Amino acid sequence: MDIIGNYSKSFYVFVNVYHRDTYVERVRGESPNDYNDRMIRVAALWYNKHLDDKIKVLLLSSDEANKAKAINEGIPTMSLEQYVSGLNNITLTDKLSNRTCMVEETSKEPIFPPHLTPAKIHQGIKSGKLMQGTFFASSDNFLEGNVFVEGQEKNILLQGRENLNRAINGDIVAIQILPESQWSAPANLVLADYDDLDLENNLNNVEKPKEKYPTGQVVGIIRKKWRQYCGIIQHSLVENATRHLFVPAEKKIPKIRIETRQYDKLKDQRVIVSIDTWPRTSRYPLGHFVRSLGKIGEREAENEVILLEHDVPHSKFSDEVLGCLPKETWTISAADFVGRKDFRDLDICSVDPPGCTDIDDALHCMPLDNGNFQVGVHIADVTHFVKPGTAIDLEASQRATTVYLTGRRIDMVPGLLSSNLCSLRGGEERLAFSCVWEMTPNADIVNSTYTKSVIKSKAAMTYDQAQLIIDDQNQDNSIALGLRQLNKFAKILKQRRIEAGALVLASPEIRFLVDNETRDPLDVEVKQLKETNSMVEEFMLLANVEVAKKIHSDFPEFAVLRRHPKPPPSNFESLIKAAAHLGVELNVDTSRDLANSLDKAVKLDNPFFNTMLRILATRCMLQAVYFASGTKTYEEFLHYGLAAPIYTHFTSPIRRYADVMVHRLLAVSVAVDNTTPEMLDKRKIEALCQNLNTRTRMSAYAERASVALNTHIFFRGKIRDEEGYILYVRKNALQILIPKYGLEGTLFLSPRKGQLQAATFIYNEEEQTQRCGEIVFRTFDPVSVQLSLDSSNVQHERIVLKLVKPEIPNFSVPSITASVIAVQQPQKNPLEPCDSPCEPQLKKAKI
Repeated sequence: MDIIGNYSKSFYVFVNVYHRDTYVERVRGESPNDYNDRMIRVAALWYNKHLDDKIKVLLLSSDEANKAKAINEGIPTMSLEQYVSGLNNITLTDKLSNRTCMVEETSKEPIFPPHLTPAKIHQGIKSGKLMQGTFFASSDNFLEGNVFVEGQEKNILLQGRENLNRAINGDIVAIQILPESQWSAPANLVLADYDDLDLENNLNNVEKPKEKYPTGQVVGIIRKKWRQYCGIIQHSLVENATRHLFVPAEKKIPKIRIETRQYDKLKDQRVIVSIDTWPRTSRYPLGHFVRSLGKIGEREAENEVILLEHDVPHSKFSDEVLGCLPKETWTISAADFVGRKDFRDLDICSVDPPGCTDIDDALHCMPLDNGNFQVGVHIADVTHFVKPGTAIDLEASQRATTVYLTGRRIDMVPGLLSSNLCSLRGGEERLAFSCVWEMTPNADIVNSTYTKSVIKSKAAMTYDQAQLIIDDQNQDNSIALGLRQLNKFAKILKQRRIEAGALVLASPEIRFLVDNETRDPLDVEVKQLKETNSMVEEFMLLANVEVAKKIHSDFPEFAVLRRHPKPPPSNFESLIKAAAHLGVELNVDTSRDLANSLDKAVKLDNPFFNTMLRILATRCMLQAVYFASGTKTYEEFLHYGLAAPIYTHFTSPIRRYADVMVHRLLAVSVAVDNTTPEMLDKRKIEALCQNLNTRTRMSAYAERASVALNTHIFFRGKIRDEEGYILYVRKNALQILIPKYGLEGTLFLSPRKGQLQAATFIYNEEEQTQRCGEIVFRTFDPVSVQLSLDSSNVQHERIVLKLVKPEIPNFSVPSITASVIAVQQPQKNPLEPCDSPCEPQLKKAKI
């Protein structure tokens, strides 16, 4: 379709049914497939006669009956495999579906139970004997997963190879619930793959917990969620072998058996592989090579893997999309002022992170004669350039969000808009959509105005710059006075939200200092939040809430809103238990109860305890989602985390398509634009919201993966001792949080393959502890660990954690800092100062 649509390629469609010589009448009793095959044969025969053998037309078919008829009719015919093999093109041959192995697999002993036929699955679901749902593989344990079944309070647990029965992450599966005597609970083990110990035994030896979960077995795959996967080809010792194992980058996906004659070329490459089938007789699915992405470890190849694995659209914008853009020299004309307020004289400014070029929002505040204040939130008017139904609109709706990788940004709209014409840059006239409120000194809104506008920002500041202006009492210009008043209002607004039950949660966020030329991370630091961060946040939240009320009042069925469902109490069970062991009681009945509990949870001997509690509480939450207002009751609109009865996204249209949809609704509400059929089609709105939710979730995962990649690059050749805290206690490991790097790693307590048992740890599931002699490890305990990068598995480089303190004989390692000093001291030259020349010696000692 792409080739036919590109007129420069000169490819055309031949409509055979409207041509006299190729028209074919369907005969009585002929199946649709046979009729279609006969039409193709007639067309192929006519083409060969028409071209008079100057160009040979070849019919490709894998249908043996169709091939036999074609040969009998004198039509040159081959299967796709025969044709590609005859080209002597190894790359093309590798891309063939893995049919050879499929035939051979049928002669082996089955490993998995058979899947039921579609008819039996349908009958079983109808009768209630079977259930259907989405399969989610565990990221910690490849022999475990669960199935989300609509209407079930808890997910159905799957354990063991036979019960997983060839389900792949994301598949819609049919499951049969096992007898209650066979119900179990998650193993609480960290198991990577078949290379780790005797994992089947390890899983079976887990002590049976008191609480059991409904446990089932996959009996059929209703709809496959297979896609193309990025990864590497596993190292092979067999010379000239053509069959290899592919290791996906995504840990939830099993290894895939492929055939390739290019092992020497591909062994150090990131490659893409597609799954063809998974027979009962094969431990792994069978697939084929698609293409290479580049050398393992190279930044471009690794970033490409992240984007592909998280399904982030990142191709260049098409000519059709770019054709929707104005000229680079575009400026605001007299016609653009129609229906807009002229706010160019207001002291408007923006406050953003350093280096921000896609500036969505700006603020202003000025006193009124009656003692109140005029406060304005001005948002980039992206919809002026992105019109409904255009190529740029369709592209933005599919991308849904801008994705921020370390050192790279994948824009939702082209850079001419995101970084220039829509960005509210300082000193430049820009089109905006403005929320203007009259507020009392106590931050109460007296009246509201929503209007399209023209603004000219007086300053584009960073958070640090704005904070310095606020703190410097010598500065008393209108910008400084406005910022100080906005900051006062923000504190009042935040206190009100917290009193209403809004949660103040936490996540470990870090910022890499990157080399301008190589883009390699030079250093890492935890993001420091200032009052100005909170100031901007509070006014963005306020604008989102007020706009949500406005569009819902005018469009009660079609408003695009954002809800954050209340998490079920079961989500907090392990956190409540871990906190209780430290004498901290968590009440999770309401968001206000949880917020109050978190505020009180302070331990003087562990200053990081409260932050960790909030990090873990964040992980108990459900995902916030977009939806059409007519699909939920008003009670379901609640945003649990913000304690807001109604909420939407209005303030970031440059980087979120949800905001674009909201801008269009608000424009109709204030009579500056007309509705379109799509705006009042609940089915289309809901479909767009589902895409927004998926893209938003995947972009968050991609951004985390980018941080992990840069963390690995940063740690290459380095060994560091750092302070950490225990997040989770597993049966065979401790999950450790390293605040300095915002990093979460696994400290294994049981030996990995090839390691000897050094110390004995006893796991207590009820108390969630690990004990070794007199030393007991609990969630939230501080530890000292040694960090280094293990690159032995080039597919899954990982940060290795070793215990430094508390000291356990035959398990803990000595502090690298102490070791370095011990090595350095004899080398010190008394004739040299030891400030800078000691640095190379330090690196050498570490290596």
